[in-house]
Amino acid sequence: MLGLVYNIANITGGILLGLALLDKWDGDKDYFNKMAKTLAPFQTIIGGALVVLSILFLVRGGGWIYNITSLLGSFLLLTNTISKAPAFQDTLLKLSDKLMPFKAGIGIALIVIGILGLF
Repeated sequence: MLGLVYNIANITGGILLGLALLDKWDGDKDYFNKMAKTLAPFQTIIGGALVVLSILFLVRGGGWIYNITSLLGSFLLLTNTISKAPAFQDTLLKLSDKLMPFKAGIGIALIVIGILGLF
């Protein structure tokens, strides 16, 4: 059950992060923009779920590259929330700023990881 939630969080987080690239592939249909507008209010929840579940699956072992990719994507999803927490602000914001150029690539990787995890 946790695996299914993890895969859904990967796919939805990937859609939010990879929106710029997905929008180019979509063309005039505007399908991914509509989906992202629906998912945007849940960005913090999706990012939090990815943090918790990726750490949980890292501790349990196996598939460490998938879990680290999910953890990096969760930091990108939680950038706005992290900036409000003074204790973590410096370190995690630096990490998030360094990952920002790879945002679309990490998003597409999350979609692929989520889809592969479903099978």
